[in-house]
Amino acid sequence: MTTAVVIGAGFGGLALGIRLQSAGVQTTIVEARDKPGGRAYYWERDGFTFDAGPTVITDPACLEELWQLTGRAMADDVTLEPVSPFYRLNWPDGTNFDYTNDDTVLRAEIEKLHPGDWEGYQKFLKYSAGVFHEGYEKLGHVAFLDFASMIKAAPALAKYQAWRSVYSVVSGFVKSEKLREALSFHTLLVGGNPMTTSAIYALIHKLERDGGVWFAKGGTNRLIAGMVAQFERIGGTLRLGDPVAKIETLGDRATGVACESGWRADADMVAANADIMHAYRDLLSDSRSSQRTKAKLERKSYSPSLFVVHFGIKGTWPGVPHHMILFGPRYKGLLEDIYDHGVLSEDFSLYLHHPTVTDPSLAPEGMSTFYALAPVPHMGKFPVDWAEIGPILEKRIIDEVGRRLIPDIHERIVTKFHYAPSDFAQDLNAHLGSAFSLEPVLTQSAYFRVHNRDDAIPNLYFVGAGTHPGAGIPGVVGSAKATARLMLEG
Repeated sequence: MTTAVVIGAGFGGLALGIRLQSAGVQTTIVEARDKPGGRAYYWERDGFTFDAGPTVITDPACLEELWQLTGRAMADDVTLEPVSPFYRLNWPDGTNFDYTNDDTVLRAEIEKLHPGDWEGYQKFLKYSAGVFHEGYEKLGHVAFLDFASMIKAAPALAKYQAWRSVYSVVSGFVKSEKLREALSFHTLLVGGNPMTTSAIYALIHKLERDGGVWFAKGGTNRLIAGMVAQFERIGGTLRLGDPVAKIETLGDRATGVACESGWRADADMVAANADIMHAYRDLLSDSRSSQRTKAKLERKSYSPSLFVVHFGIKGTWPGVPHHMILFGPRYKGLLEDIYDHGVLSEDFSLYLHHPTVTDPSLAPEGMSTFYALAPVPHMGKFPVDWAEIGPILEKRIIDEVGRRLIPDIHERIVTKFHYAPSDFAQDLNAHLGSAFSLEPVLTQSAYFRVHNRDDAIPNLYFVGAGTHPGAGIPGVVGSAKATARLMLEG
């Protein structure tokens, strides 16, 4: 029987494991941490459940497929609940904008911002549908192993002006600055700067409009638990709490993995859902070809990091929706500070996650679970001691949530903690503490991203945010589909 070892039990690793195991490949997933999930880790503190993230679930069909492979239904293991509105966007002047796929509501929301922009929004949607078809449906699950495959895709990418940024394309359709921000911020959810990320990423709008925005009952961790249940049910093995120390190679073949505990496994194929830089620099340190790849990866640009404040508070907040974006006073300038200058600005924009408005079981009765997330520069651009800076930024973020939504927030806090770039680096081996791996600019997409199969070691594969198509749940689950196809074709 063919055997495979997958390093890392994040969304990509679990999705790949399910695909391989369901096709008859005896698969073992090895995870360094005490729980599966990768970036979708979770904590339980003082009766509150805190998801590390990601918390926005789109394209549930790509997940459903993982159960359909064996004739089962995702609903056997996971309950997905619709979130409406998808997001409430809030600006410092008090303006709210509820983004939804209910056109009657949405039209009123858009006309509130700028009476003439509904028509422009319709044109943007048509554009979004086009890039969704070309960029996601046709290319999102296909590996780009050679430049010829990129050339083949080029005419479609050119037709949709892929070299332009999402913000630039959106600005061509709508006049309201607030609406431009509302229609371009999504790239931040996959680590991309709206001012520089390829307009292809406008496909996220079509993805949300058609498939909706969802939440897994019990938290994103329950979706991970459901994937583990499906993987183990069909005969897969999950090994937790044992970091892989080395991908063993002989000549141009991967032969297996060795863990820090001394445990090792031989395998016909090895796939890494680990951070790409960690995989090439540390796990493949004995491979000369991999060290050349490492040198190239060091020169690439990486997505920013995140600073996340988790807090459990007394009281319930039915008026605060599940997902909110609290924009700061600046948009373009703040993005330049984060992506270009490596500055921790005085102002910030926040993504506020309030899961207990959908599922009260995530907090003790009469209480609420929240997290507030701010994009911050990665550690290569902003090398500071986060143990010193963290508590200061945590207080500023909670102050801002208090100022805009919950005036007596400090008195209500029952438990709180933060997660900083240094934690991404330590817990996830994330290069520079980046939260999303390689930055999703055009010159680091598709063929220009880490390939789903290594160029020099033909039985070594990659899955997850650093490979094609990129970060986000649909992205990494799509990468698993592309990688599984290559592995099963041999």
